[in-house]
Amino acid sequence: MLDKLQNIEDKYEELGRLLSDPAVIADQSQFQKHAKAHAGLEEIVTVFREYKKVLKEIDDAKSLLASEQDPELKEMAELELEELKSKVPKLEEKLKILLLPKDPNDEKNVIMEIRGGAGGDEAALFAGDLFRMYSRYAERQGWRLEILSDHPTDIGGYKEIIFAIEGQGAYSRLKFESGVHRVQRIPTTESGGRIHTSTVTVAVLPEAEEVDVQINPNDIRIDIFCSSGPGGQSVNTTQSAVRITHLPTGIVVSCQDEKSQHKNKDKAMKVLRARLLEKAQEEQQGELASARKSQVGTGDRSERIRTYNFPQSRVTDHRIGLTLHKLDLILDGELDEIIDALITTDQAEKLKKVE
Repeated sequence: MLDKLQNIEDKYEELGRLLSDPAVIADQSQFQKHAKAHAGLEEIVTVFREYKKVLKEIDDAKSLLASEQDPELKEMAELELEELKSKVPKLEEKLKILLLPKDPNDEKNVIMEIRGGAGGDEAALFAGDLFRMYSRYAERQGWRLEILSDHPTDIGGYKEIIFAIEGQGAYSRLKFESGVHRVQRIPTTESGGRIHTSTVTVAVLPEAEEVDVQINPNDIRIDIFCSSGPGGQSVNTTQSAVRITHLPTGIVVSCQDEKSQHKNKDKAMKVLRARLLEKAQEEQQGELASARKSQVGTGDRSERIRTYNFPQSRVTDHRIGLTLHKLDLILDGELDEIIDALITTDQAEKLKKVE
């Protein structure tokens, strides 16, 4: 492990030298590439340097203990040595986690799809609640959110809403949200006070760049039509809505939110690229399924991952057995406690496989 960490530190220093090279500075594409790589190594190098510093201070404290005769100074050195030794396992654990293979998608923006499942109108209303929850979380993180496509219902909520979230580490924080979210509450339309159970599916896709997914223009069919709103009413007399069908896979994406046909096409292509990337990754991961599974689940959107129980103000994540009695705060976007627990569990599972 130490050899690997030393190689990483050497690479970090080499990149730092390249970033001050006038020839590299003049080539912005090279400069940005090196700057990104340098930033990606900064955390692990910082922790490694701290680790080396602690080991050196331990050696110094041991040398002092061996040569010191003064009882008072000896006692101080012993206390310092114990404190330094207690730091070593924590730093080693942190370094092991930082050395774990990175998910190549972690730094990508995300495209999220929320769809009402079982429960009809109540499911659509809860889809709206989840959209607000993720909107508030994105706002707290300083991320940018853009709606790509939505199908609102007459009573509020959404049959389906697709949106992009742009921001550093968005996918790394949100990727474990994929799956079935279950809600238990008394609907406003329920006169008997009975608790109903409804479901909403959430999919989190890493946003795909054009370089990630090549789409042959001959493989897509583009249909143009008039936009419509809830109840089927025409809300746009011009033909600006776009439906793109990817013929080899049968994937269909529609977008009608913008008045501009060109903007709708761009948004639909963004969603199509993300879905094609997801499909390609699923096929690749299928071959390595046993190697990639972890305790927090596969990210399969058919897997029930979480229950939101309104009568008990309770949220339970079934994958890690975490229950929090702070439903209002979580639905207001305070998701860090759940997300941090999911990431920690995932890292622990990966460490077990490495050790």
